[in-house]
Amino acid sequence: MKRGMMHIRRVLTAAAALVALAATSPVLVAQNNQNRREQERRSQQEQRDTQALVQLADAVMAGKPAPTDVGIAWVGNHFVKGAEGMTFIPFSVTVEASKLPAPGVGLYVRAIAKNAAAPAPAPQEGNNRDRGRNTSKPENVTYPWDDVQFLDVPADGKVSRALMLKPGEYDLVIAVKEKAPLQPQRNQPPAKTGMLRHAITVPDYNGAELTVSSPILAANVEPLQAPLTPEEQRANPYTIGGTLKIEPAADGKFKTSGELQLLFWVYGVQHNNGVPDVQIEYNFHQKTAEGEKFFNKTAPQVINASTLPPGFNVNAGHQVLGFLGVPLKSFQPGEYRVEFVILDKLSGKKLTDNATFTVES
Repeated sequence: MKRGMMHIRRVLTAAAALVALAATSPVLVAQNNQNRREQERRSQQEQRDTQALVQLADAVMAGKPAPTDVGIAWVGNHFVKGAEGMTFIPFSVTVEASKLPAPGVGLYVRAIAKNAAAPAPAPQEGNNRDRGRNTSKPENVTYPWDDVQFLDVPADGKVSRALMLKPGEYDLVIAVKEKAPLQPQRNQPPAKTGMLRHAITVPDYNGAELTVSSPILAANVEPLQAPLTPEEQRANPYTIGGTLKIEPAADGKFKTSGELQLLFWVYGVQHNNGVPDVQIEYNFHQKTAEGEKFFNKTAPQVINASTLPPGFNVNAGHQVLGFLGVPLKSFQPGEYRVEFVILDKLSGKKLTDNATFTVES
């Protein structure tokens, strides 16, 4: 009984936290839109690094080889419905921290719509025609996402950030550069840099059809006692709405002594005065040498007026959250697939999706 009550508490807490999700998206967009103005207030050191990162990305887009001083690897991302027809995309990469002389770096994230023309390289410093004006990127070139941040790369190299994009196909350019010294030095060696290009297809969650966000397999999900500051939120994109802290499971692997937690958001549900009536069934299947076989299932999750927090209203932008927490002590080590079947009782529509995970001893 204690386990069941804990599960219900977490579901209700998480659902309540989603009230703030709609406010997260415009904040993130505003941060990106104000990035150029922020550069004017940055130190000369950061302004030099910003210009170098943008010029580096322009040069690679124009055909020059990408730098390989510092390796960058894509870990993964998730898609969640954002505000104003956009999609919120938290993502993680690993940066080869051992190749950096110090943890401090500039991180540049640019999104380029597929089939967009490559810009001409930005003018280099020293061009007389360009003195006295900003040469950080070619004039009249805008990108769906274009953001520079400064941070310390942790020892394990994992860095998580987020961006906002409209549905469609994009190439992401992610570049890092070691921070320049406070004052330029004579005979200074070239700064170590690295770049990653990654293609993504952003789904559209704005239609009337029943759809679901990327399912997130989480090692832990907890409400925060206090909202994060904008800078803390920027550095912790899996803290949804600044109040719900999600720790994605590394490689989808869990210990038998731990707990599987799965969450996702359901879109396009019908509602009665803002209140939905949704049922979600969870079925577990184990992968064996002979093939996949049914393993177990849980009691359905019911999302309606009797389980939602007071004031929940789809018309106010609140989102329907599917949430499951299961202890793994009865799971033998191996690979599993959890199938979740979503039934919108008001419309009669049904949707099935899956997530795979591994249990280790």
